[in-house]
Amino acid sequence: QVKLVESGGGLVEAGGSLRLSCALTGGPFEEYTLGWFRQAPEKERTFVAAISWLGGATDYADSVEGRFTISRDNSKNTVFLQMKALNPEDTAIYYCARQASWRRGWSRIPAHYDAWGQGTQVTVSS
Repeated sequence: QVKLVESGGGLVEAGGSLRLSCALTGGPFEEYTLGWFRQAPEKERTFVAAISWLGGATDYADSVEGRFTISRDNSKNTVFLQMKALNPEDTAIYYCARQASWRRGWSRIPAHYDAWGQGTQVTVSS
């Protein structure tokens, strides 16, 4: 059974940085696109970033472009999200996800991802 576990969340002041990690066990990793999503209180889950299975291509939401960097280490079945210049609007639960095998190409839609972690809280104070 595929399991994803996020870590690295926490409380940080505005302008600070955090690095999230997500480890996948129980299933294949390197042939899949991986993504990060976030969900703020009383809001829908939204796309943050995605990375292709070889790591050569990435995609970012406009709101995080230039501040966040997604990367992966296929030898460790782990995907990362480096976050810099954080602001209070980045406060949310952050989830990593594996794109469904039937989905071809990039997707920013949560329904196109079929394996999810439990999430890690990121709180940015002003």
